[in-house]
Amino acid sequence: MNLIMKKVGIILFCLVLTLLVVFTVCGEQNIALAQEFKIGIMTGTVSQGEEEFRAARNMIDIYGEDMISHITYPDKFTEEQETIITNLLALASDPLVKALVIVQAVPGTSPAIDKVREIRPDILVLAGVPGDDPAVIASRADFVINKNQIEMGIATMEQAYKLGAKTFVLYSCPRHMSYEILIQQRANYEKTAKRLGIKWVYENAPDPTGDAGVAGTQMFLMEDVPRKIAEYGVDTAITATNCSMMEPIILQVAMGGAIFPCQCCPSPYHGYPGALGIEIPEDKKGNVPWIIEAIDRKVIELGNPGRMSTWPIPCNMILIEAFTKYAVDYCEGKTDGKFDIPHMESIFSEIIGGEPIVFIPLPGYDNFLRFMAPYITFGVEH
Repeated sequence: MNLIMKKVGIILFCLVLTLLVVFTVCGEQNIALAQEFKIGIMTGTVSQGEEEFRAARNMIDIYGEDMISHITYPDKFTEEQETIITNLLALASDPLVKALVIVQAVPGTSPAIDKVREIRPDILVLAGVPGDDPAVIASRADFVINKNQIEMGIATMEQAYKLGAKTFVLYSCPRHMSYEILIQQRANYEKTAKRLGIKWVYENAPDPTGDAGVAGTQMFLMEDVPRKIAEYGVDTAITATNCSMMEPIILQVAMGGAIFPCQCCPSPYHGYPGALGIEIPEDKKGNVPWIIEAIDRKVIELGNPGRMSTWPIPCNMILIEAFTKYAVDYCEGKTDGKFDIPHMESIFSEIIGGEPIVFIPLPGYDNFLRFMAPYITFGVEH
């Protein structure tokens, strides 16, 4: 009897041990499955938005190709909105993609999100630098973040005044001037110019999404910016509302000794390296202090110190990095749901070295957040 009981005990022990092993293995597999996810990133091409394109490639270097899927929208996105829809749907069709990061969220993004929601209603959508009106994009994306474009109409004009501007020239195009936020920004430019006694000049440029493309727009600016400097003098501040307009403006301003207060998307990386012929070594990519010093040297070399400025943080690159980090944290259950402002603020602050970032909601839209940063001026001590 004792022998039988011992055998039964051994059998029961083995069964329990087997079950423990099975449960442990299954638990580990479930954890592995729960942690398996991807982040989809959509950006412009190098010609339309090199900053965000490079930032997306940096995310692949950090997180790996198994976690990050990166695609682009076409240069002529206003004419090829079906391509935007197709490309975003291609990302969302992968069931492992749990979040979408879209920077810039150009016109056409909102209908693309609508199509994505039809097949993936629970996917996290993070949209930066939106081209659609706030009511349109805020009702579709979970987070919408942009620099405070409306207030930049005041701050950038004041920065131009500090740099000695007597005239301010803004280049744009009718398409941009149909955007609600850019309309308000232009109104702030004009009001602030009047308050400061600065001559206000608005100039239409060819739309880079039009028939002439980016090359046509840049050629126009290469020719027209020197004309503006000749007409109004070197104390003329010049900027534009479009990313692909930045390089020719920066180059001609630097060569002509005029004033460049800030880009449409503030960043030391935006327009300055390409315009000034700065080659960024592989080991210096993403090194903000290095690029600021390199721009300082070039601006001094060209004899235009104290006349060109920007924000010390790369706006669109930060959006890509912060959105991706937030998406990973969301997928790992580290955020308080999809919309966790304190968590997003902490990520932004960490990226810029601990400086506090506080988002300001656009009035009427709780999930449309804006932020500002100080300006730095090249070729002087900062």
